[in-house]
Amino acid sequence: MIHLVAHNLPLVMFTTVMGMLLLGYPVAFTLAAGGLLYFVVGVELSAISPDIRLFWPLLQSHPERIYGIMYNDTLLSIPFFTFMGIILERSRMAEDLLDTIGQLFGPIRGGLAYAVILVGALLGATTGVVAASVMAMGLISLPIMMRYGYNRPLVSGTIAASGTLAQIVPPSLVLIVMADQLGRSVGDMYVAALYPALLIIASYCAYIFAVSMLKPEWAPALPPEARTLGNGVTSLLVMMVLAVGLYFIGINLLFLGVASEEWRFVAALAFAVIAVYGVALFNSRSDKKIISRLAEQVIIVLVPPLALIFLVLGTIFLGIATPTEGGAMGATGALILALAKRRLSLSIVKNALDATTRLSAFVMMILIGARVFGLTFYGINGNVWMEELLLALPGGEYGFLVVVTIIVFILGCFLDFFEIAFIMVPLLAPVADKLGIDLVWFGIILGINLQTSFLTPPFGFSLFFLRSIAPVGSWVDKVTGKTMPGVRTKEIYKGVFPYIIIQFVMILVVIAFPGLVMHYKTDNPLPDPSTQEIQLPGSGPGALDGGANPLGLPPIGGGSAGSAPQMGLPPLNLGGDPPPAGTQPAQPTTPAFGLPPLQGLPGEPATGPAPASPAPAPQPDLSQPPKL
Repeated sequence: MIHLVAHNLPLVMFTTVMGMLLLGYPVAFTLAAGGLLYFVVGVELSAISPDIRLFWPLLQSHPERIYGIMYNDTLLSIPFFTFMGIILERSRMAEDLLDTIGQLFGPIRGGLAYAVILVGALLGATTGVVAASVMAMGLISLPIMMRYGYNRPLVSGTIAASGTLAQIVPPSLVLIVMADQLGRSVGDMYVAALYPALLIIASYCAYIFAVSMLKPEWAPALPPEARTLGNGVTSLLVMMVLAVGLYFIGINLLFLGVASEEWRFVAALAFAVIAVYGVALFNSRSDKKIISRLAEQVIIVLVPPLALIFLVLGTIFLGIATPTEGGAMGATGALILALAKRRLSLSIVKNALDATTRLSAFVMMILIGARVFGLTFYGINGNVWMEELLLALPGGEYGFLVVVTIIVFILGCFLDFFEIAFIMVPLLAPVADKLGIDLVWFGIILGINLQTSFLTPPFGFSLFFLRSIAPVGSWVDKVTGKTMPGVRTKEIYKGVFPYIIIQFVMILVVIAFPGLVMHYKTDNPLPDPSTQEIQLPGSGPGALDGGANPLGLPPIGGGSAGSAPQMGLPPLNLGGDPPPAGTQPAQPTTPAFGLPPLQGLPGEPATGPAPASPAPAPQPDLSQPPKL
C-alpha cells in the first residue's frame, strides 16, 4: 500500500493542490503550503521508493530559487506595462477614443460596435490589462449603445469580448508571462501573436457586419442629430494620402544619410506623422479651416495613442529596444500624454503606483509559491508522471494540443491566468518540446485559449468585470431622460456565446495553420548548414591551373610600374633585375630585405650573374677564453 502511494504521490499532490485552489484558498499560500507539506511526506517515503528524490538539505535551495525570480529581467516589464495602462485609463483616453471612433463609424450600421472592437484593440495594445479595458468601455459605451437601440445581448457580448483582446494583443501581460515560463523571447512572442490578434479582431468585425446585414434593427446607425462632428471623411482620406506621401519623401530623399534602415524608417514615419498632427493642431486653433472638424478630431485623438503603441511595439519589433526597455518608454510616454492633456495629478500617479505595486506583488507571491510547489513536484518525479501521461495520448502532437486546449479551457473557467501560467505551463512545456512542438506556437495557442476562458459562463472574469459596472436595476439616461431597464446576467451570458464560438474557431485555425505564428522565424532566418559552401584559399579559379595568384593573396611588392608597395612592404627584386624605366629603386645598392637576390625556379635561365660565394667565417678557438 505504501509503495502504491509513493508511486502515485504526484497525482495525489496535484489533485489536492488544485482542489484547494478551486475551493477559493489564496493561490500563493496554497502552492507554498502544498509544496512544503508534500516535501515532508516525500522525505519520509524516499527511503521506501526509489522514485522519490527528496532530502532535508534540499530545502536550502529555496533562497537561491526565490532570488532567481527577483533578478528576472523579463518580469521587470510587467510593472512598466501595468503602470502605463493605469495612467492611460485615468487620463480618460478610452473615453476620447470611443467618442471619436464612434463618430467616425456612426453613419454606418453597427458603427458603435465597430468602435468598441477597435478601441478594445487599441486599449489592449496600450494597457494590456483586461479589467481596465472591460470596465472602461462598459462605463462609457454601454449607456450610449443602449440609448440608440442596440440589442442588449449584442452590446454586452461585444464589450466583454473586446476587453479580452488585451490578452492576446501585444504588449499583453499574458504573453510576457508565457514567454518567461516557456523560456522564449518576449519579442518573438509579440511578433508571433501579431497575425492571430489581427485575425481575431477582423473576425469580431465580420460578426458585427453579419448582424447588421441580417438583423439591422439590432445594430442601427447613429441618428444625424447624434453626429456632433458632422461629415468630413474625404478630408480625412486626403490627410492620410498626405501622410503616406511625406513618408516616402522622407525615406527616399530627406533621410538617405541615416545609415541604419530601421532608424531611417522611424525618422521618415515620425516626419510624416508630426507634419499631419501639426496641420490638425493648426486647424483647431485657427479661424481658417483647412480640414474638416471630423478629420481634425480623429487625427488629434488617434495619433498620440498610436504613437505610444509604436514607441512600445515598433521599437521591439525593429530590434531597437528590449521588451523591458519598451515598457519603460511606454510608461514615460503615458505620463507625457496625460500631462499634455492636463489630466495628470499627484493623486492619479499615487493610485497608479499603488495598483502597480499590488499587481507586481501578487505576481511575485504566486511565483514564489509556484517555485516551492515545483521543487517538491519535481522531487517526487511529477514531471515524469506528467510526461508519461501526456505522451501516451493518441494523435501525436495534434492529439496533445487538443487535450491540453480542453484542460486549460476548463481550468481557465475557475482559475486566474497567472495561476495557470505558473502551475500548468511549466509542466506542459517539456512534453510539448519533446513532441517537437514549437514553444512560441504553443504559447500563442494557450494565450488564445485563456482569452476564451475569460468569456465562458459562469466564471469568466470578463463577465464579472462587466457585471460589476453594468446597471442591475432601472436607470435614467441623462441625455434623453428616458428610463432604461437594467442589464440582466442572462443577457450578458447570451451575448458572449457567438464570440466564444469565434474564439474556438481561431484556436483551430492557429493549430491547423502554424504559419500564422511561425513567421517570427522568417524575420531573422538562420542559415541552413547543408546549403553553406566554404571556399578555402587556393581552391578558387586559377588555384590548380597555374594561375598567377593561386592562393588569392595580395602580391608582395609592386605589381606594376608606379604602383605602391603592397602591405606596406618594399618590392622584392627577384634575381637582381633592374627596376622598370621611370622608377627609382628603394635601395639601389642593397638587395631587398638585406638578402641576396633569389635565383629563378629550376629549369629557367638565369637572369643575372651568379653571386659570388661568401667567404667562410673563421672558426673560433675553443681552447682560449672568449675575448670580451
